Amino acid sequence: MNAKGTLGLGSAVSTGVGLIIATSCLIMLGQGTGVAGVSFILPMALAVGLNMITAASICELNGLMPNLTGGLAQYTLAGMGPFPSLVSMIGGYLFCNSLTASAEGVVFGTAVHAVTGINSTVCSLVITVILIIVCLNGVDMFAKVQNIVAIGLIGSMGLMGIIGALGLGTSAKVAQPLFVLTNLKDILPFTAMAFWLFIGVEFVIPIAKDMKNPRKHVPQSLFLSLGIIFILQSLLALGFHNYVPWVDLAASTTPHLLYGINTLGTLGLIWMAIVAVCASISTLNTVINSLSQICYGMAKLNMLPAFFLKTNKKNACVWGVLTFGGAIFFIQLFIGIASANNPTAGDISFLVLTGSVFWMISYLLTHVNVLKLRRQLPKAPRSFRAPTVLIFVGIAGSVYMIFNVSTNPSTYIVAGVAFVVLGVYSFLWIKYRMKIPVFKAVPVEKVMATENELYYITHVLRPRERLAREKQLENHPGSQPKKQEKEQKQDET
Repeated sequence: MNAKGTLGLGSAVSTGVGLIIATSCLIMLGQGTGVAGVSFILPMALAVGLNMITAASICELNGLMPNLTGGLAQYTLAGMGPFPSLVSMIGGYLFCNSLTASAEGVVFGTAVHAVTGINSTVCSLVITVILIIVCLNGVDMFAKVQNIVAIGLIGSMGLMGIIGALGLGTSAKVAQPLFVLTNLKDILPFTAMAFWLFIGVEFVIPIAKDMKNPRKHVPQSLFLSLGIIFILQSLLALGFHNYVPWVDLAASTTPHLLYGINTLGTLGLIWMAIVAVCASISTLNTVINSLSQICYGMAKLNMLPAFFLKTNKKNACVWGVLTFGGAIFFIQLFIGIASANNPTAGDISFLVLTGSVFWMISYLLTHVNVLKLRRQLPKAPRSFRAPTVLIFVGIAGSVYMIFNVSTNPSTYIVAGVAFVVLGVYSFLWIKYRMKIPVFKAVPVEKVMATENELYYITHVLRPRERLAREKQLENHPGSQPKKQEKEQKQDET
């Protein structure tokens, strides 16, 4: 679909950091630190450790089945079958990211409103439209924006964290205890909240095919992204202690702005507003681009409607970008109207934690996929292998966090209803559209073959659809000549 070999390690890390560091993460960091104090760094360490274990499992699956556009969807299809794959991907990624990216846009609007007075909903909608246009201009434009924003984000957060942690701010320091909670039983449940601070590093996988050296850069970018973010978040937690009262921090909708103004006055407010802008742009840009490519990969598997395969002259997935960009746009609009343009920290946290349930289940299935595929293909070559004991730790950690992610029953009610709806849809789609066994795993070699465009044309499309798709490829600037395409299709058949 896209030109190969254009992205280096820096772009891969920018993508990983870009989705993980979000303004919604700063809210969760503020709430967690406000309640637990600097003790919150312990749950953060546990959460980043569990996410690194997940990253290791993802690296092993990518090493077994490299450069798959659908990422975890195809891994689960090979490991557990189409039903778990479809439910987890639609719930854990498409639905979840529509919610959480919308929350990110809302927080962006709130931050800009706090500095400029411009209507927060208008700000959220405008930035979403701009990024839809950016993503429609292809992976190179996406990478350029992502690199610029990620550098500004990491540099700004790091410097503000160091200033606060070392007490170098221009304002008076706050006298308050370093640790609010000291009992381990009280601290450990915060791991589920801290989990959100490091979620989403696997969004590097859909762009692996565009990397210069994916075998090397995929593992490096996943672990580097998580390590960088843990350091940045820890510095901010120490800075919060010096300049923001814990009670104010826990209750704030924009704790990063509160920290900025308490540390450096108006300069700090503007500075942290810029951080918020960079974080929101980075996250929304990554979500819209990566989800469109994930849907492209799932559509080639016949797991989603064929219109997700539509690409433009820039090789951007047109309907994927428009679908998820539009969904994010309208959810933000609804939140703005429903909350009278003043969303609370509780509104944002509810969206984030509900989405976390889906994401945690997807991570749980990732670990199970590794174990199942090891059993099915023990001698298959793998460029990366995760330690077995850590995989079981990852499974246990995922189960623990799912049941401790929230004390609000509504979080689990919404997630449960969504899973039932997705389950019914998935069963009917697999049974009557894909026409394959609902719970039978698909062989790895077949999953790998489906990545080839010609497999989809030959084995999935109806005759009329096949002709339309062939015509689209003929007119595509990066497509093969018609004669060569037909020869390859015959060989595949």
